[in-house]
Amino acid sequence: MFLVIRCPGCRTFTYVDRFQQWKLCAVCGEAINVRRAPAYVEVDDYHTAESIVSQLEKYLHQARRDDLTPEEIATLREQYTQWVRNRV
Repeated sequence: MFLVIRCPGCRTFTYVDRFQQWKLCAVCGEAINVRRAPAYVEVDDYHTAESIVSQLEKYLHQARRDDLTPEEIATLREQYTQWVRNRV
């Protein structure tokens, strides 16, 4: 399981193993405390996590926004849950 999180320094999306405690941001070099970083969604594998990270970055860039709203985060989680249910 992987968590899609966001660097508190440069606000770049990334992903980590669910049991990982720290992650070094590849963009700004900040040591991210995984427990304090907001988790957007929990996914099954790193391929899915990479895809979600790129889609979130693209969405925010196109929308010219800084972050997702709580409603959008809930929708993201619901859509991922539906995708997993339909995949099986």
